Amino acid sequence: MSASSPGKFEWGQRVRATADLFNDGSYPEQPENALLVRAGDAGEIVQVGSHVETETPVYLVEFGEHRVVGCLEDEITPL
Repeated sequence: MSASSPGKFEWGQRVRATADLFNDGSYPEQPENALLVRAGDAGEIVQVGSHVETETPVYLVEFGEHRVVGCLEDEITPL
């Protein structure tokens, strides 16, 4: 993440999903559009990065059962 676009959340922070999160094709073993995380599920940020072209912060969040899902800032909130 660049200094010009700091993220709202930090590595190791506990968060909650603000919306249902569905498979966008990132989980080939799951059907596309399958529900991965329910709104309200808790998780922990395990990596922070950004989209290269837009510098949009992207958070990898582990939501139980070792399921890591990429989330945007409007898809999570602090616990």
